[in-house]
Amino acid sequence: MAPIIANDQPNSQAPTLSTDAVFKPSAPVPHGVHQVSGIDFNDYADRDITVAEMVSNMTNMGFQASAVADAVRIINDMKEWRDPDTGSKTTLFLGYTSNLVSSGLRSTLRYLVQHSHVSAIVTTAGGVEEDLIKCLAPTYLSSFSANGADLRERGMNRIGNLVVPNSNYCAFEDWVVPILDSMLAEQEASKMEAKSDEERLVWTPSTVISRLGAEINDESSILYWAHKNAIPIFCPALTDGSLGDMLYFHTFRSSPAVLDISITRDIRKLNDLAMNAKRAGMIILGGGLVKHHIANACLMRNGAESAVYVNTAQEFDGSDAGARPDEAVSWGKIKVGGDSVKVYAEATVVFPLIVAATFAKAAQKGGD
Repeated sequence: MAPIIANDQPNSQAPTLSTDAVFKPSAPVPHGVHQVSGIDFNDYADRDITVAEMVSNMTNMGFQASAVADAVRIINDMKEWRDPDTGSKTTLFLGYTSNLVSSGLRSTLRYLVQHSHVSAIVTTAGGVEEDLIKCLAPTYLSSFSANGADLRERGMNRIGNLVVPNSNYCAFEDWVVPILDSMLAEQEASKMEAKSDEERLVWTPSTVISRLGAEINDESSILYWAHKNAIPIFCPALTDGSLGDMLYFHTFRSSPAVLDISITRDIRKLNDLAMNAKRAGMIILGGGLVKHHIANACLMRNGAESAVYVNTAQEFDGSDAGARPDEAVSWGKIKVGGDSVKVYAEATVVFPLIVAATFAKAAQKGGD
């Protein structure tokens, strides 16, 4: 059989349809577009590259490297901004989920609170109790593939590739119950002694957390520094964890009196903080409650001026965790024209880099 050739001519030109498709002319590149570039380690052959230099060189790398560099730029802008009339700084809301406190990222979060780099925090119950429990007993590295049934038999609780012995929670109960006793006694005494409802002691999640931070008296603790620096920690789901277990068991111990904790006063406190901000910024690690609670507070002022999200969630399921910043613009939670970025990455990998190139860098230079 004879070979088949285009147009039966062995020397014919390629089909016009194909050449037009493959060699379609390019439109002019818009002015100001940056070329893709990366880190040339030859430039640092005679010295170590700093984290800030590395992140700066990631700006035009593309993919999530560029998002990390954008996060650094936005946070540095938040940090450096001052109101021209009052000199007020950006009111910076930090949100993080409990797993990050279980991990070694706790030290980075504690650093930010210790040096008053944030104005307020929203976290989950685990973000409160895991910080306290680590002051009493350590968390250990394990494996994502550690057998659940075997761990249960040995009284070990797995968080990803970490394990927390059950004895840690027993130590937490021994520590926290006397404090709950004291708080209940103060509440009941206030009912008898207060001359008006306004003077009566009413516990809220943020005041409970502040009290626990004062009681722990441990400089490795996020809560300790939050109490010391008067940085409120909000936790609208305070009962969703071991602390909730302790409060539940305490109701049997204290019956008929119970420790009353009001969430209404805290939502007023958080929303007022956002509304009174000259400029609002959000740094949110993870999703769910912590992400929405901060964003919804910023809705009360028609949106934050700046936002940095760091999480691995996707938007295709319609979850708030996966939503990109532009969705928050539609709700009025980030201002139209605000500066924002979502970094699709696991926070323990990228957030230390971001802090090293922002807050820690300023501290090294003696900045604020």
